[in-house]
Amino acid sequence: MTLSVRNVAVAAALGAALCTALAGCGGGGNSASGSGSGHEAARMGTPGTSTAPSSAAPQAAGSSPAAAPPPAKAPTLAPGPNGLTPVFERAKQQTDKTVALTFDADMTSDQGPRAADGEHFDNPQLIASLRTLKVPSTIFMTGRWAEEYPDQAKAIGTDPNFEIANHSYSHHAFTSPCYGLPSLDAAAARADVDRAFAAFRTAGAVNTVPYFRFPGGCYDDQALRAVSTAKVTAVQWDVVSGDAFAKDPDAVAEQVLSGVKPGSVVVMHCTRSAAPVTEEAVRKIVPELRKRGYRFVKVSELIGK
Repeated sequence: MTLSVRNVAVAAALGAALCTALAGCGGGGNSASGSGSGHEAARMGTPGTSTAPSSAAPQAAGSSPAAAPPPAKAPTLAPGPNGLTPVFERAKQQTDKTVALTFDADMTSDQGPRAADGEHFDNPQLIASLRTLKVPSTIFMTGRWAEEYPDQAKAIGTDPNFEIANHSYSHHAFTSPCYGLPSLDAAAARADVDRAFAAFRTAGAVNTVPYFRFPGGCYDDQALRAVSTAKVTAVQWDVVSGDAFAKDPDAVAEQVLSGVKPGSVVVMHCTRSAAPVTEEAVRKIVPELRKRGYRFVKVSELIGK
């Protein structure tokens, strides 16, 4: 993938401001080898001081139900060179004024106590607004989020307005360094993908698609090789919303509106505690893009073009 200079600049600026606070769920969006596109430098992950070796993530290894293939009804890309997992960033058909809003439903494997103490990793009002506005959307969900909010996962995953894609189970990094996230080795990474799909099935979600978004947006060839047998398409983005930890919905809306092009994938969040103004920003973004002639689609429609 070609690295966007604009996105790198955005990621760098936000990284300096946010990386010291949290290790992100989709940080810079850059692979360890320099591939990828920009993203918020820190989102709602574990503190940067909690970085641990791959052995620190036993929840992803050997604890998932028997591996089952991901859903195959949605279009996927052909494998990359040497069978690596293919990566999708923006539709090849770039004259059709379509855009995909994607929302990461983030929760790391160790955030259960914070949820028990009242921290909200969900955002029901955002989902309700997307329904009201009739915006087809793709939700990149961690398995841990589905376990914490099974009723919401089922409601989203049975609503034809939405499709659920895989954002890992534990939200640990698939390559290191990645904004302080604990890292998984290849075997644990593959098991982590399976475990997330299993969590969706357990919750009763049926509108699931064989797409995967790397935690932190961080990947390299080794990570692409580790998940290649999962038969998923890795989905990145070309528009950074800037909604992580934002307090000004107008600024978020402007950043999205200034970046969208035909065929764009926008990355946003579905987590109240870490992205509190996303719903308000969406209510500004949607009518303006429609006024400009854009049509909202799920990622599956963009990939299928």
